[in-house]
Parts: sequence; structure tokens; C-alpha cells
Amino acid sequence: MTPLCHSTASIPNPNSLMSLSSTLRFSSSLLRRSLFRFPSTDPLCRLRRIEPSGARLFCSRTPRSGKFVVGAAKRADEQFKEESGANNGGLVVSGDDSRIVPFELHKEATESYMAYALSVLLGRALPDVRDGLKPVHRRILFAMHELGMSSKKPYKKCARVVGEVLGKFHPHGDTAVYDSLVRMAQNFSLRCPLIQGHGNFGSIDADPPAAMRYTECRLDPLAEAVLLADLDQDTVDFVANFDNSQKEPAVLPARLPALLLNGASGIAVGMATNIPPHNLGELVDVLCALIHNPEATLQELLEYMPAPDFPTGGIIMGNLGVLDAYRTGRGRVVVRGKAEVELLDPKTKRNAVIITEIPYQTNKATLVQKIAELVENKTLEGISDIRDESDRNGMRVVIELKRGGDPALVLNNLYRHTALQSSFSCNMVGICNGEPKLMGLKELLQAFIDFRCSVVERRARFKLSHAQQRKHIIEGIVVGLDNMDDVIQLIKKASSHSSAAAALQSEYGLSEKQAEAILEISLRRLTALERKKFTDESTTLTEQITKLEQLLSTRTNILKLIEQEAIELKDRFSSPRRSTLEDSDSGDLEDIDVIPNEEMLMAISEKGYVKRMKADTFNLQHRGTIGKSVGKLRVDDAMSDFLVCHAHDHVLFFSDRGIVYSTRAYKIPECSRNAAGTPLVQILSMSEGERVTSIVPVSEFAEDRYLLMLTVNGCIKKVSLKLFSGIRSTGIIAIQLNSGDELKWVRCCSSDDLVAMASQNGMVVLSTCDGVRTLSRNTKGVTAMRLKKEDKMASMDIIPASLRKDMEEKSEDTSAARKQSTGPWLLFVCENGYGKRVPLSSFRRSRLNRVGLLGSKFAEDDRLAAVFVVGYSLAEDGESDEQVVLVSQSGTVNRIKVRDISIQSRRARGVILMRLDHAGKIQSASLISAADEEETEGILSNETVEAVSM
Repeated sequence: MTPLCHSTASIPNPNSLMSLSSTLRFSSSLLRRSLFRFPSTDPLCRLRRIEPSGARLFCSRTPRSGKFVVGAAKRADEQFKEESGANNGGLVVSGDDSRIVPFELHKEATESYMAYALSVLLGRALPDVRDGLKPVHRRILFAMHELGMSSKKPYKKCARVVGEVLGKFHPHGDTAVYDSLVRMAQNFSLRCPLIQGHGNFGSIDADPPAAMRYTECRLDPLAEAVLLADLDQDTVDFVANFDNSQKEPAVLPARLPALLLNGASGIAVGMATNIPPHNLGELVDVLCALIHNPEATLQELLEYMPAPDFPTGGIIMGNLGVLDAYRTGRGRVVVRGKAEVELLDPKTKRNAVIITEIPYQTNKATLVQKIAELVENKTLEGISDIRDESDRNGMRVVIELKRGGDPALVLNNLYRHTALQSSFSCNMVGICNGEPKLMGLKELLQAFIDFRCSVVERRARFKLSHAQQRKHIIEGIVVGLDNMDDVIQLIKKASSHSSAAAALQSEYGLSEKQAEAILEISLRRLTALERKKFTDESTTLTEQITKLEQLLSTRTNILKLIEQEAIELKDRFSSPRRSTLEDSDSGDLEDIDVIPNEEMLMAISEKGYVKRMKADTFNLQHRGTIGKSVGKLRVDDAMSDFLVCHAHDHVLFFSDRGIVYSTRAYKIPECSRNAAGTPLVQILSMSEGERVTSIVPVSEFAEDRYLLMLTVNGCIKKVSLKLFSGIRSTGIIAIQLNSGDELKWVRCCSSDDLVAMASQNGMVVLSTCDGVRTLSRNTKGVTAMRLKKEDKMASMDIIPASLRKDMEEKSEDTSAARKQSTGPWLLFVCENGYGKRVPLSSFRRSRLNRVGLLGSKFAEDDRLAAVFVVGYSLAEDGESDEQVVLVSQSGTVNRIKVRDISIQSRRARGVILMRLDHAGKIQSASLISAADEEETEGILSNETVEAVSM
């Protein structure tokens, strides 16, 4: 008795098993290289060397060669099948080695794996470029079309559709079919849903749909008009289903490029696809533009369809990623959710951020949960509450902010840390001519136009053939009606049906079909009225045949018809664009977008240590107090400069060598009051021995603003602020210096401002900024003040143009009391801690290169440390509302009100501002506006500060 199976293979050794496993490891690059070597016509059958019924693999070791060999049922000949009686598809193996087909295992595994990969690509994962559908979606729509589930018919159970698809066309799991059906009915998944759903079809929160036995569906009118129209007019090829019992369309006769309309996503073996959806109206416009101008560039096409249009809306940030995707097929589109700021309580000025749209394919429930987690972990600050108020009317996620919270800052943090801003990676791969292919926008549209031309041509030929056949029949009927009496007599004399037909053919020269049509005419159609109907139908058919022949004569006529049908669909189904396009280079957020633009204090020492502190570090104190230490200083170090700025400001660092460096204020490390700070050489690329002498915070590089520079030896120069907007990391030249001179003071000004300059001996020159000629960066300045021996410049301050009118009016007033009591004033600060206010009207304007007027008297060991113009902001009583911050050489800081400093004459010494028993001398002074104590006590205001150092 012959055994059912006799194995001749011996057990392989472990080394052979290891080599076998290594041959089965394939990289995706090998798959991509090998995938397109095979013919596109029925590639699956050409790839597989064995039939499905004989896919049993046998392995044996050949004693001579020592190699593994494999045999397949396809290699077994018919003679062996007859001898073995293996009619059930099995393979009976005897001891005869000639009946075993030797084959190398790695080749068999490679070809089998390739066949599986191509099966997944063509049969499951990738959509067709022509109708934009995967096989499962195409089969669902065709099955519903066959069941008569049109948009005008009542809904039917989804279970019925799933059963129809599984039983006839798609032999896979019911879950895969139902999930695909559900997605085609979700308006947040597809830009234009293809199925109308009735029941629970899921939500944007990823809630699952109800079971298929509960939900109902029917075709959407758009699916009928765009995909299923003309399906019965021989427009596409029909192929056999899995068991060869039914016919299904290989592709649907789409009238629009549905691949771009609704997009697609899928993961195959070794490749994937991810195509964004687009607006129907824009898609028709770009299609018509390409029909009119096949040589149109991508830029010309983008005028009609600038970007994708996602069903969930959102904001597309910039068009760089869109350009890459449309040009090469790959690109990254950054999408943000839409949000608006709403005022919750006018009294407390509490705001809320309302999210109304989220990026495509973002789970709203997961997004809300993620925001809540980030708030709990202190990653997101300024949020007090979050709740989801979405309903059937639309999406509404409310994020309540704390009192004083910045909505723009909170939004930027949401964009940076959550899926409220996400990217859509375009990978436009589709099946084109039976092969997976990566295509750009123009190539996709051109492939669809070629397919649509084929569909229209086949439809026209189908209609032409039917019209010609019908006209042929009508012509025979008309001949019979013209000879009605003779025809009747001829039929009456005939012995049978066939003889009557033959007699009609021979007597009137009719064809067999015409004779049969005459014999089938009923008596009631022999009236004159019916005869006229046949004549009119013949005329109509003649016109129809003429039009169809004219349509088929040239491709131009076919393209015109394609355009006309597309425009009709646009007029019927187009809708406004949901996703807006924002003109931005990139949606990437920088650090400045998520850092609040708060006011801060900045301190720098003589040895170049800088630190940033919060604005409320130093509270307000009275005149004559000791003050508060600014923190630890290094050995033999002293405080050099102290100023107030905002986090987003550009901080310009001017060195004693006339070089300027720049950095953002928030990039300077924030420290506590007692910290020593960070060396500037770690932040700026400064040369060895170079010192920073002046710091200027700039919020905006305006056209009408200038930088006024003053050196120790009295050289002044004015340069446009715009020239410092792009400073290299290694710095740029701000001013050319003479030998032995150094740059000390730099201030911002405009042409209408005045400048007050003072020397260490107390001499003051008041001049106009317009009188200083504007120069380029790499130049020297002019003489600002004629200095006496051993005298140097001590300070410089800018008088705004708004104060010039008041100053001129007071200089004309003869009342000394009025001059003395009202501002503006010049505030003098001496090194020994003395200070005073002198009315600005006491100084007359003069040109540059003058000795100046005496502004203050000093003791023998004292000299001028700083000069400020005060009186910018006045209180209700007309007194100054500013404050001055004094910093000693030991780092002690004192902050006092300007109104507490007495008003004296030019020749007076002043009053004590700060006691310096053990603190050395005044090293620097800064002027700030008074804080609003009603809002927050001890916090500095938003006005700028002017800082002066020795």
C-alpha cells in the first residue's frame, strides 16, 4: 500500500536552520527594488510559480551537494498525479527522487514573499489613482448599487450590506468591511462622505460606532453622481470575483479625481500612502485649468487649489510643505486648530480660549485629557479650568485662564505641547497602471484625465452602438409601415414565423433583426400617430449618432465634455473651504512664542557677570535708607549696570571697543537676587579683555529711531537703529574709536528729541538730536562737549520731543516759582550718594562742542555719577511719578521715589539719596516709572528704563 506521504528529507543541523532563518529576512529596500520588475498584467499570477491548490512546500537534503532543495506541486507532472491518484490537490511523494523538484529555498521564499507583498499592495492597502478607492470601498459601493440602495430609497441595515459584500466580493472579515463602511459615512473622516448613515457611526472623540445590526445606510447623492454614474454603459472592465460566480468592476467610472477629493491612507508591505483631502470646487477648477493648459506649471495650478481642505477645518501654516507634497509627492503640512479668545468676566478681566476646530485625525477627547495632564504637571501655566462643551451644533472646548493670564501665550504653549498643532505627512502613493507609484499633483491629475478620457470614449462608443442598432431597427419598421397592406398579406400567406421573416427579408431587403422587429409589432402601433413616433425617433437617433461621432472624432471634444460634467458637479455639490491658509513660512514655534513678555531686571558687573531677575525682586524704599543687596559679587568685582527690560526684547550689548552684540532677554539665565550671575563670555562671543559698557533693550527696530553713542572723551555719533536688526553672533562694529577712547553710553532717540550730556565736573550741554549728523556704523563721531583737563564725560540722557514744548513754555515764563515747582527736571546723582532735581528750563540749548553750563556743585572727593530727565509721568498733584534705582559698588540696591528728592538750583549740592558708609560709591543708576500699587504692589511698570553707569 502506497503511503499518503513519504518524506525523504533528513533533519537539518542547527547551522542549516540558522542559515535558513537568515535568508528569510528581507528589507523594505529589497522589496521596493524588486516589486516593479514584473509585468503589470495580472502580476499575481505571473509572480507565483505554484497554484494555490498545490502550495505545499517540501524540503530535503541532497546527499551529494548538501544543500536544501524544495519542491512544489506545480512541478509535479500530470503523469505522477494519475499514478498517485492525488486528485484532491495533495502531493504523494514516493522514494523516487525524480518526482521531487529541486529548488533553492531562498529563491522560493523570495518569490512567495513578493507575491504576498504585491497582493497586499494591489488588493488591500493602496488606492487606485483612477477612482481613488481601495478594493474594499469599491466593493461596498458596488454592492449597495446592486442592492438598489440609492439616496432616494429608504435606509437599509448595514448588516445586509456587509453580508452582501462578504458573500459576493470581499472574502475577508466582517469587521474590516463594516469599519470601511462606517468611515465612508463620517463627515469628520471624509471631506465628502460617500454613504449616508442613520444611527451611531462614531464620533470625533473616537467613540466606536454601534453594531452593524443597529445602524442603517444608503448611498450619498455625491457617490452616485461622481463614482457610480454610467457604470452600466461599458465604461469600465468587469472582472470575476473570488469564486468566479459574479462579476465586479475593476474600477469605478469616476467623474472627479476622488483620490484627491477625500484623500486616502494605508500601510502596505514596504510602503504606505497618506493623501490629504481637498475642496471639491477647487479640485474642479484645477482640473479644468490643466485641461485648458496641459503645460501649466505647479505655481499656476496652486492659484486654483492652494492647499488641502480638511473636513475638520483648522489652519494650514504656510505653503512650503504643500509645495513639496504637490511637487514630489512627499511633504509635511502643519495644521493648527482654530481658537478664539472670549472675555468671561469684564470686572476681573478673566479670559477663556475657545477651541472650535482641531487638526485632521486628532482625537478631541484625548486632546482635552492631554491638556488637563499638562496643567496638572505644571507644564502649562495660566489655566484654571478646562471643559468640553461640544454638542451637535459644533465643537466648543473652553479653556478658562487665570486672572492676568496671557491668551496668546497659553495658545502658543498649547500648539507646542499638544496635538492642537500637528503635522500631516503627505505620501501620495497610488496604483497607476497596475503598479504602486509616488506622484505629485500634476501627475495625479493627468493620470485621472487619461482615465476619464477612456471612460468617456467607451461610454460614447456604447451609446453610438446602441443608437445605430436602434436606428437600424426603426428604419426597418418604417419600411414595413410604408408597405403595411402588402406586409400583412405576406405574413398571412406564410406558413410559419421563419418563413414570414424570410419573405420579408427577400421582398424588401431587410435584415433579420428588422424582419423580427416588424413581426413583433402589435396591431395598435399601426396607427398614423405611432408611425410619426417612429419617424421622430429616427430623426432623434440620427442627431444623436452625429453628436457621438463628432465627440469621438477628436480628444479636444472629449476634454470639453469632461470639463462640462465636472462643472455640473461643482455647481451641485461644492461647499465653502473649511481649512484656512495662513501666510507663514513654518508652523514651528520658537521659544519666544511660549515665553511671557514680562518685565524683568537685568544686572551686569564690571567683570562681565550678568543675571536676570523678576521685576518684584526689589521693593520700594524711602530716601536716605541703606537699600537692599543685589546679590553676591566676585572678588574685586563691582556693579556696572542695572536696567529694566522685557523678556522678548533684543538686548544690545555695547563694549568699550565699539563692538555691539545682541541676544534676546529671555536667553539670559534667570537667577535669584543672591546669585552671582552668568559670565557674558558664555552668552556672547566677546574677545579677551573686552568689557560691556552699555546695554540697550530694543523691542522693535523702527525706521525713525536712532542710537546715540557717547564716548568717555566726549565723541558723539548717531546711527540708524535699523542697521542693528541683524547682528552676527560674533558682533558687528558700532563706532570707530580714537586711541585711548572707549564707548561708554548708548541711548535710543528720534530726530525731534533733545540730548542732555554732563561731565564728571558737573558741566551740562543741552542740544538737539537732529543737530547730530546720521552716520554709518563703521565711522567715527564728532566732538560733543569741550572738556577741561582731567575731566571726562559722566552721563547722557534723552529728552523726548513731547517734553520740549513744555520746556520752551517754562523758559519764557518770568515767574521763578513756576519754573521751580513744575517739571520736567534734570535729576543729578553723585557718587557719594547725594542728589537733587534742577528744572530743565534752567538750561538753555546750545550746539555741540561747547563747554556747557554748571549743573551741580560737589565736594572735593565727589563727582557726578548720572543725570536723568524726570517728569515724564506726573501724578495728580503735578509731582513726578518716577522712581530711581541706585546700585553701589558693593552691589547694594536702593529704590526711591523721585518726588522725595528736593528741587534745588544749579549751584546747590543736593540731599542724601543713599547712605554709603560701607558700600563704596554709587556705581550705576536706573530710572523707571512708578508701579501701579492698586494692581500689584512692588511690581515694576511696563515703561522703559534708562540706565547710566560710571
